[in-house]
Amino acid sequence: MSDFFAAAARGVQHSDLRAANRRAVLSAIAFNPGLSNADISRMTGLAPQTASAIVADLEADGLILRGEVLRGRRGQPATPLSLNHAAGYTLGAEVNWDHVELGLMDMGGNEIARYRRDYSYPDYRTIANELSKAVTSLTERLDAAQRSRIIALGIAMPNELHRNLHLIGAPKDQIEGWKTLDLRAQMEGKTGLPTALFNDGTAACWAEMLMHPAPRPRGFAYLFIGTFLGSGLIIEPMLRSGPPETPSILGSMFVVGVDGTRYLGHQVASLTPVREGLAKRGITPPISSPRDWPWEEWPELVDRWIDCAGKALAATVMNTRAVVDVPLAIIDGEIPTEVLGRLVAATERELALLPTMTHDRPSVASGRLGTRAASLGAATLPLVQRLFSSEATALV
Repeated sequence: MSDFFAAAARGVQHSDLRAANRRAVLSAIAFNPGLSNADISRMTGLAPQTASAIVADLEADGLILRGEVLRGRRGQPATPLSLNHAAGYTLGAEVNWDHVELGLMDMGGNEIARYRRDYSYPDYRTIANELSKAVTSLTERLDAAQRSRIIALGIAMPNELHRNLHLIGAPKDQIEGWKTLDLRAQMEGKTGLPTALFNDGTAACWAEMLMHPAPRPRGFAYLFIGTFLGSGLIIEPMLRSGPPETPSILGSMFVVGVDGTRYLGHQVASLTPVREGLAKRGITPPISSPRDWPWEEWPELVDRWIDCAGKALAATVMNTRAVVDVPLAIIDGEIPTEVLGRLVAATERELALLPTMTHDRPSVASGRLGTRAASLGAATLPLVQRLFSSEATALV
């Protein structure tokens, strides 16, 4: 299986495209630590002299590090190269229906500090101030030189958030306020950092691909269980995205419920029906991450939800597979690991019951990142856009 980032590491032989070749070399090193100059030349298709010159430039700029020379092999001793994780830092925020989260990471995607607050609904009047204070608090952990190397702030949030605030009981003034709020511009003004906005499902999907060990899958459908059903698509080998207003909204597919009624995937395979079921029992879940809810206290409700959500997810996966060549579905969510495992198993069982004609059923796997997915994606996407291969930046 070829690796996802192999294409991102291809270069071209042309003096006017040195910047593109530089991105290609940096991508090769970042996603394949331990390469030698000769390895980079083979991987990128660049001439050995060209690859070596670019490696020297990247080292001079502090973006890569040389390891100990590897001796005892045939040919010239090789020096392994790796990305310098301290060469830059980035911030990723997730503003969602029930929480705000912010992570500070180095250039290798390693988390340095994190902020989170859960709430009943996002408040347009305070969110920018809260985030800017969190940015200040987290970046105080860096020294002055490190703070000067902060590259960007990425924000992941649902598209057209104002359209569905009424579904979580937010006041009407919040709906009108979010309709006109330009959070990206406000955060750029408050922090002075270049700021980019991404769909939350798209950002989480990218993070899942980024953190997947090699060899990475060539494509998959990504489904995230939150207040609603977040989603993303990796397709041979691109992240299906486009502008923030046009993400892959797989949760808006129609599914048939166990009662024979048609629903949106959001209405079945999300935390919304869990909250509704608890409300009917006179139970109000704590204002905290759903991963920390006492799920074991509601066995009947949880069993029924897993059964219904598994059917809905299986239908969503098969409908996606009928249109897009994705052999894998990855399911993650803001739910406990044990519950996620049961949900993945239920989806697999339901997939086996669905008919298929011209393609195989996709396999199903659990996601790796859980609550960190969207903020990690929001932090790393600007990094990829700015520093890495143009084929990698096309992922967004």
